[in-house]
Amino acid sequence: MPKIIGGSLHEHREQTRLRLFGALGTLMAERGFDAITLADIASAAGVGRTAVYNHFPDKEALLLGFITHETEQYAAGLQASIEGTDDPVEQLRTYVRQQASLRRVYHVAPGPDLRAVLSRGAQQRVREHVLVVERILRDVLAAGIASGAFPEQDLETTVPLVHACLTGRGIPEEDGPERDHALAQTEAFVLRAVGAPVTVAA
Repeated sequence: MPKIIGGSLHEHREQTRLRLFGALGTLMAERGFDAITLADIASAAGVGRTAVYNHFPDKEALLLGFITHETEQYAAGLQASIEGTDDPVEQLRTYVRQQASLRRVYHVAPGPDLRAVLSRGAQQRVREHVLVVERILRDVLAAGIASGAFPEQDLETTVPLVHACLTGRGIPEEDGPERDHALAQTEAFVLRAVGAPVTVAA
């Protein structure tokens, strides 16, 4: 009988899922989703291959579970950071910095774009998770417009444009002056784009 991880069956299931997500994230960063097998994931997670099927019927379902987990964790942290201030400009600065600073992003892993290897239904579900984060930006901009911090604008156009800018991945990975400068310039660019007052510190 497989060893139970944690103090209960529920905790065991959660810990196993987290192990699988961690293994998938690491392997995707190394070689891309298309080059990974469920056996690879099980081995990296330290669980039996049959244990994977107790949670996910196939690799695509595991990926969607991973994306859901990552998005929920990230969105909760992002929302908490934004709620730390009532100033819409500072909220937007926080949003931009956190989005631009993302180093672990499933959709830019090595290998083919996920859109090329996922079914249409899975692609739609991935898009739904992107919308969760976009909704936070939309709320920040809407509040800023309502308060007069930002000029009136079409958020249906602005939100995708801001996200396109922030997912261009032009920020250096290593900490240091170049990364700090790139973050400051990205922040200033987005603030100018939405009509916010800009003070560039770096």
